[in-house]
Amino acid sequence: MLAAIFAIAGLAALFGILLGYSAIRFRVEGNPIADQIDKILPQTQCGQCGHPGCRPYAEAIARGEDDINKCTPGGEATVLALADLLGREPVSLDAEEKEPAVAQIDPKACIGCTLCLQSCPVDAIIGAAKQLHGVLAAECTGCELCLPPCPVQCISMVPIPEEIGRWRWPYPSAQPKGTDAMAEAA
Repeated sequence: MLAAIFAIAGLAALFGILLGYSAIRFRVEGNPIADQIDKILPQTQCGQCGHPGCRPYAEAIARGEDDINKCTPGGEATVLALADLLGREPVSLDAEEKEPAVAQIDPKACIGCTLCLQSCPVDAIIGAAKQLHGVLAAECTGCELCLPPCPVQCISMVPIPEEIGRWRWPYPSAQPKGTDAMAEAA
């Protein structure tokens, strides 16, 4: 019995040493720029940029194959951060920036088909087949990928109320009339 334990422990140690050596010897270097870009992206994995997730989009940006303005959930702040990181000029967002919203399921209309469950990239929708589904508002990224597959259109996007933690100062859209004249007079 003791011999078997020592034999298994010896084999485990040998395989551990082999795995450790091969991890060091055959290590694949990642692109450090792609890692930095991936840290800036919001990690919603929504696919609105045309890529299956944030990491493939970051790698495409690092290779120069895609623009920095395709991340709708990240919005203008992400585009500015990416432009600053990469030393590029900031460009306007490719899609219209939307107000933050979360999905909400109408309990009277839901038939429990599970199509919305399968389409949610962050598993924010919970439920079972032929049962009422619900949305975990804290997990929902507002990507709207659950809307098209719903056969009864029982899912709607509800805006998130603006609170102190999410509020940001709105940028002025245009210079008010008469400010040049006031500056010259002073």
